[in-house]
Order: sequence, then structure tokens, then C-alpha cells
Amino acid sequence: MPALPSYVIVRPTGYSESLDPSVERTEMERGMPKQRVINTQVLQKLHLSLLVHTAAEAEEFLDWYLLDIRRIGFFTMQHPRTGAIVNVRFENGDIGSLRSISGSDGLWQRDVVVEYLR
Repeated sequence: MPALPSYVIVRPTGYSESLDPSVERTEMERGMPKQRVINTQVLQKLHLSLLVHTAAEAEEFLDWYLLDIRRIGFFTMQHPRTGAIVNVRFENGDIGSLRSISGSDGLWQRDVVVEYLR
């Protein structure tokens, strides 16, 4: 399985996590709504900023995205909070917009959401 390229830095600023609890909720005529678990696993989402140092690395990342994982494929990466290796994919195959954060050919950033089953 492909891995997130080693030259890509996961930026801790702006990092957040969310999950879909996979619970069905039924409103009742009286009393509390009933709830039941739909799936044993939940979809965990990590909101990240990915950094590269040069425009050439930004282009290399785009080639990896288009050719290696073919936009929708899974890849391995280190979970930013736990340090565990997880198999993730980009939500909806989207890698966001590329933008310069240093004003020159210094740092380039993409804000992404990756997802995996937990």
C-alpha cells in the first residue's frame, strides 16, 4: 500500500478530528428517543494541513496523488495525535487548493480531510 510521501509535513496548526458515530435515532411519541448502533466501526475524519517545502515537491505530491493512489486510493500515514499507522484516503478524493504560505518558493500548503474506519 502506498504511504504518504516522506517530504510531506502534517502541520499541527488547524488540526481537528471528528467521527460519525453510526447511530440511528428514532423519535418517540413520548419520552426519550430510542437509539441503536448501526455499524460496529465508525468513520473517523482528520482535518489536516499538508506542507511541502518547494514547488517541485508540490508537483511531486500531485503526481503521487494522480498516479499512485489515483485520487481515491488508500494510503498509510502516521496519525498526528496517537502516532499509530493508519490506512486513510482523502474524503471525496479531494486534496484542496494549493497555496503558498511563505510568499515565495518556500512553503506550500493544502488543507485536506482524510478518513478511515476505526
